[in-house]
Order: sequence, then structure tokens, then C-alpha cells
Amino acid sequence: MRYLTVLATSDGGGRLHPLGEELTEDPSIERRAIHHVELLDDDTVLLFAEASGNQDRYRQIMESSPHVVEYLTAGDDRWMAVSQFEPTEEVRRALELQRDSLMVVDTPIRFTSEDHLEITYLGTDETFGKLSEYVDELGSIEFEILEMGDFETDQSSFGRMITARQEEVLEAAVDLGYYSEPRQASLEDVGGAVGIAPGTVGEHLRKVEERVFGEIVR
Repeated sequence: MRYLTVLATSDGGGRLHPLGEELTEDPSIERRAIHHVELLDDDTVLLFAEASGNQDRYRQIMESSPHVVEYLTAGDDRWMAVSQFEPTEEVRRALELQRDSLMVVDTPIRFTSEDHLEITYLGTDETFGKLSEYVDELGSIEFEILEMGDFETDQSSFGRMITARQEEVLEAAVDLGYYSEPRQASLEDVGGAVGIAPGTVGEHLRKVEERVFGEIVR
């Protein structure tokens, strides 16, 4: 089994579904993660998601949407929502592809600070190829591959959060004392240990910090 982590972005700011577009564009609502998504037998979608912000505004949007069949919310500051809604053709086909090709989404699906989606799929190179063909055919969504490799059952979600090279640089930085107080190593020291330039070390560490800290506060 293989894993593929992608950053899904919309071409021209569009969204796969008008309901998602309305929720994303409302500044009083912050969409944080999707914990479950499923195409039901009646061709509606069941979604379990996490959000924060104005829950009353969320309810208003859901009540007025012609796509929503039913929804429930629970929680206060960070709240959860279960919704059943009618998908667009693009969403339906994407979920059918996932179901029919035995491709699994390793949840949660995270919303980035720019409201893009970070998704990890589990499957084979063949199924990933079918996914790529679908995205190319769709045209309105772009996938940036962040990481790809063999899925290991004993690998933590943190291990798949950063690339192998980033993990190597991070380990060297920790071992050399870059994060110690007081600091015992410089970017030059870390770069010398892993054989790359100090500026590249700094870039790797900033990306690791962004990914890890972003995961903590979500």
C-alpha cells in the first residue's frame, strides 16, 4: 500500500460545491477539518466536519441552502457538524472513484490557512493514476504533491506530516542542540551534518515548524 499527500487548490478561486464556497467565504466561520466523508446509496453525501466561529451563521447558511438535506451541530468554541447534502456531479464522481478503486482517505482532511485542502490518500500507484486523470479531466482543481511513499502501519501521522529530508534535517538539528536553550548549534553546523547549505537548512526547518505548529493549534 502507498500513500499520497496532496494540496488541493481551486483554479480561479472556485470550489467543488457551492455550499462549501459559501461557508469558506464567510469570515465569521473557520473550517478546520473534515473527519469523514461518504457517498450514500441515495447519492447524497454524509460529511462529518470540524469548525470554529459563528455557529449561528453556519446554521443560517445550512438552513437556506437548497443542497442540504439535514444537519446537526455540537460543541461551542470548536464545534462539530454532521451534514447530509446533495453533491455536484464533480463531487459525486470523485467519491465514486474513491469507493470503486478501493482508495482510502486518511482523515482528517485539513483546511490550510488559505482554505486549501491537505489530503492524504491510501492506495496503489494505479489508483493514484486514476485520481490524477480525474483531476486533469476536471480542470478546476489542481493537486500539488507534497509527499508520496510506502505506507507503514507503525508510522505515526507526524512521520507523514513532513518529508523524509525534512525529518533528517530536524533530527540533526535536535541532536546538535539547535533547539537547546541556550542554542548549541547553528544552521551552518546542521548543514554540515547533513551536507546542505545553511539557507536550505533554515527553509526545511521553517516548513517543519509551520506544519507541526499548524497541526497543534488546529
